[in-house]
Formats: sequence, structure tokens, C-alpha cells
Amino acid sequence: MHERAPTVERPTRVIQLPAGAVEYRLEERGSQVVLMLHGGHVRAALSLGEEVFAEAGYTILAPSRPGYGLTPLASGTSPEGFADAVAELCDRLGIDSLAAVVGQSAGGPTAVTLAARHPDLVKRLILQSAVGLLPWPDRRTRLGAGLVFSPRNERVTWALVHTLVRRVPNAGLRLLLRDLTTRPIGDLLATLSEQHRAMLLELFGQMRSGSGFANDVRTMATPLSDGPSAVGSGSKTARRLPQVRQPTLVIASRDDGAVSFDHAQSLVEAIPHARLISSNAPSHFIWLGEDYPAIADTIANFLHSPQEQVGQ
Repeated sequence: MHERAPTVERPTRVIQLPAGAVEYRLEERGSQVVLMLHGGHVRAALSLGEEVFAEAGYTILAPSRPGYGLTPLASGTSPEGFADAVAELCDRLGIDSLAAVVGQSAGGPTAVTLAARHPDLVKRLILQSAVGLLPWPDRRTRLGAGLVFSPRNERVTWALVHTLVRRVPNAGLRLLLRDLTTRPIGDLLATLSEQHRAMLLELFGQMRSGSGFANDVRTMATPLSDGPSAVGSGSKTARRLPQVRQPTLVIASRDDGAVSFDHAQSLVEAIPHARLISSNAPSHFIWLGEDYPAIADTIANFLHSPQEQVGQ
């Protein structure tokens, strides 16, 4: 169970909304829908971490966030703006209830904001290696991203990366994974199974940043604008969190080099009755941890948990 499907490009559509065009993928299965908000460099055509929901028979709706794929940056440059666009997308598609919203990495703030601004739509919230209340990323990453992943340069950057992972895969993995782990890169590479290695090479071989990643970095270095101030982990620079009442599952690894574990802790401290799952994954990719089958079972059970919102 919970086998990872190949990371191949899947068909998408584009819809015109009041906020602008939004690219999305809708894979219809059962009557209940799970919304996926993927992280940096990932667009709607790519699938990551969706198997647990597909195996359970959930329909999956995955939009490209602003600046990624065929969703222009103007279709909601902030978590608030795109959260409202996603709610409109659901309405247009006749979806009046989301069994869960899944926010991965840089998709986390939009997932949280969607749950807060549209509580009647969102029943549960799942945050995976998600950016939390703290400013993100660090200054070194922000400066580097501004250079190699800027809208002007990202096409060349990814063309070089795609060539590297095809022709010299070991060197490609070493280069791309080193900033996603706190462990020595050699130790991480030694733990990768052939299946995980192939999955990563396929994923890295199809990633693009568009103007989305630069926007993520710019947006998440500043606080969210809705809701009361909520300071996580005692930080004076913590982001502000809109009030979230839904049952929430926060999953993160202490060895995540891209989004530190402090982000997960800040989310759990700020969201009432949120549950924290510490993954033993050796990097940002929780799906590659030895304990992911157990975590996937926890997710499946969480999807059947009571839907009552906290405080109601």
C-alpha cells in the first residue's frame, strides 16, 4: 500500500476566474475531494505525496499556485488572494466541501489561509513540511533564489538541472538535495532506495520555478495580514496566523534543511488542537522516510476523524 506513482506530467485545464486564470488538475474518483497545494517549483501537472488520498478513493483537485505552470502571478500574489481564488474555483467546479486541504512546503500558508477564510468549505487541514509562522527562507537562500530562480534566469537554471539529472544523476541528486537536509549529503544519498532515487530524478527532471518561487520568497519573508498576532516558538519575528478552527495534522522532519522543524512547532502552538507528527525522513521529503507507511495510515485515519471545528 501507499506505493508512490511515477511523477509524470498529468493533464490540466485552465479556468478564467475573477482573480485571473488558474491552471488545475481534477482527478475524479469518489464524492469527497482533497485539495493539494504543492510547494515550490511544482505545478498542477505534477503529483507529489498524493497516493494516500488516491488509494482511499478521494477525488484530487490540484491548482498551480500563482506564477507556476499556467497560472499567472497576477491571479493572487498573496496567500489571501489565492485562497479566495481557490474558493471560487471550487464553486465553479461544483465543489462545496473539501474533506481536507493539504499544504506542502511553500503551499502551507495558502492552505492555512484558505481554511481560515473559508471554514465552511474546508473540513480538515494537513500541513506537510510546511512554511509556518516564521519568516522564510533564510537570508542566504533568499539571495540565492533571487539569482538562480528569478523569472529571468529560472529557465536556464532548470534546463541545466534537467540535463544534469539525465546525464549525471548522482551529481544531480547531490547538488539538489544538499540544501534539503541537515544531514551530511553523503549520508542522505546512502539511505536512498532505488525507488526513491528514481522518483526524485523524475521529479527534479520536470520542476520549473516560473515567477512563482520568487514570489513565494518575497511573500513569505513578511507576515500574513489576516487575524490576530500569534507568536510561535517565542520568536518576535513570527508570522501572523489567521484563526484556524479545523482539525489539523502537521507533519515535519527534524532533518528538513529547507523548512526548519521550528515552522511545524510554530503552527502547532498557534492552531488549536493541532497534532504534530515528527517524521524520521532524512530530508524535506517526508514521503521518503522509513516511517512514511505509518504516517500514511495516520493520514488515512485522520481523514475519517470528526469534522467538528474547534470552538464550535
